[in-house]
Amino acid sequence: MTKHANKPPLKGLRILVGRARHQAAKLSGELEKLGAEVIEIPLIEIRPPKSYEPLDAALKQASAYDWLILTSVNGVEALSRRLEQLNLKSSSLKHLRIAAIGPATARDIKKLGLEVNIVPKEYVAESVVESLKGKVRGKLVLLVRARVARDVIPRELRKLGAKVDVVEAYETGVPKTSRAELRRLLSDLQRRPHIATFTSSSMAKNFAALTSNPRSGTLRFASIGPVTSATLRELGLPVDIEARIYTIPGLVESIVQSVR
Repeated sequence: MTKHANKPPLKGLRILVGRARHQAAKLSGELEKLGAEVIEIPLIEIRPPKSYEPLDAALKQASAYDWLILTSVNGVEALSRRLEQLNLKSSSLKHLRIAAIGPATARDIKKLGLEVNIVPKEYVAESVVESLKGKVRGKLVLLVRARVARDVIPRELRKLGAKVDVVEAYETGVPKTSRAELRRLLSDLQRRPHIATFTSSSMAKNFAALTSNPRSGTLRFASIGPVTSATLRELGLPVDIEARIYTIPGLVESIVQSVR
């Protein structure tokens, strides 16, 4: 993160952070350090899957797999909890080669005492596939992810000759209290945010579903990367700011650059 001297660069800006309640602090904290007034209204919540049976079965048979792919911090957290619930040690996964979609996911995997073999250059599914070319033919791959997710990784890895088992570790939903809270905020000219941040496609979809007139006023939309940006555009929403590095610090820095 670039050091910003003198007046905090985001002073006077109200910024909406819609991450799940237990995950909002990192983004909110970075923005507040730079002078922003942060308004937290969760646009997404993380829920258990309808059944843990497929994940549990995969973890019990982990010795059969060659690769493990994790595409989010939420997936790592769920995997960690299920290992504990099943009285399995994370060392039961040490034989696996592991791919993480980005640095935050990789950090949490390493906290389990596991080695991360691949973090792609760009933190999107397509880049994960590119990083695994030539490494998965004839291999059995375990992909741990959300219930609803893009099928790029399993589809493309199968084309590369891998056998891929996809298991759901969690699902996302819309927080019940957010609709009224968000609509009140957007209709209040004194509190209405200047910028709304989006760190996933699910957040973008939920925002559109929760609001009756999301484009009214001068609200600007800030996206963590091209996949989320594509979803915003599909919903008829603008992408005013897009992170060049698809991480929370990258998103914050792009917001700073946009107001200079």
